[in-house]
Amino acid sequence: MMISVLPINRIFIGPGRPRTIALCLLGVFVVVYPQLVNDYWRMVANFYGIYVLLGCSLNLIVGDAGLFNLGHAAFYAVGAYTTAILNTQCNVPTLILLPLSAVLAGCIAALIAKPILHLRGDYLCMVTIGLGEIVRIALYNNPFDLTGGPNGIFGISRPILFGFAFKKPLQYYYLIWAFVFLTIFVMRRLEESRIGRAWNCIREDDLAAEAMGINTTRLKLLAFVLGAGMAGIAGNLYAGYMTVIAPESFSFWESVLMFCIVVLGGPGSVPGVIVGAFGMFVLPELFRDYFLKSRLLVFGVAMVLMMLFRPEGLLPVAQWKRADDAGRRRKPEKAAASARG
Repeated sequence: MMISVLPINRIFIGPGRPRTIALCLLGVFVVVYPQLVNDYWRMVANFYGIYVLLGCSLNLIVGDAGLFNLGHAAFYAVGAYTTAILNTQCNVPTLILLPLSAVLAGCIAALIAKPILHLRGDYLCMVTIGLGEIVRIALYNNPFDLTGGPNGIFGISRPILFGFAFKKPLQYYYLIWAFVFLTIFVMRRLEESRIGRAWNCIREDDLAAEAMGINTTRLKLLAFVLGAGMAGIAGNLYAGYMTVIAPESFSFWESVLMFCIVVLGGPGSVPGVIVGAFGMFVLPELFRDYFLKSRLLVFGVAMVLMMLFRPEGLLPVAQWKRADDAGRRRKPEKAAASARG
């Protein structure tokens, strides 16, 4: 007769074991890391967390729904400028503006995406590049004297939660990474939902998905809106952390960086986004002293090698699905063995 196993042990024997163990190790590292480093590396970790959020938001569009988007920095800018304008001119606290930044970025994405979602592949990619540049140039032109033109907006207040102001890098570190883990949880739930499976069908073959009765237009629009809303949240956190924003922070290069994070890690893979953001943002800081004058050359060579030898990404989503399927296959075998015992 077998002894019953404690529920906590399900972390190590249930389906999706590699994913759960990785998240647990990541959680322990996130808590311990800031106590071991100085403020500079805490600042690096803060920006790393923001890029993980941006990578997850674009992964929803590119990785899950299969839509090419090289203008994602536009929604990042909408969230940041919404926070900056309302905070500096109306004295609204930055954290209260967080949901508004997400909603406004999502609404603008809905208006932009609806007439262009019928485009595919390279055509959609070129249109999103143009839209991103339109937003950036509009910020430079300072419409209605709101955006500050090339100088940007100064004097954004720090986030305040229940009377506690996040002023130091260590304090802001935990705020950002709390949102990172919340985003990972939401992405995980979306992957397992009917909507997530429908997105995967659209990514693989949208014609076949439509023939099966999936409303591809509505689900593509939903992915675009949700991804833009998440980018708006990242923009809100960025504005509150920096206390100053300018149009050059939301250039085409930012969109390229987000796209490379998704491609490097593996489209559709949340662990891949974490690894991809580390490779695109943290590694250059670690090797700054060695490749200061040739960072772009090293970056280009690395991306070419990735496309040649690992085109599916460092942690492709299929790898995690195989681990989950293996866990599910083992579960009935263990149940049968337990019954025999």
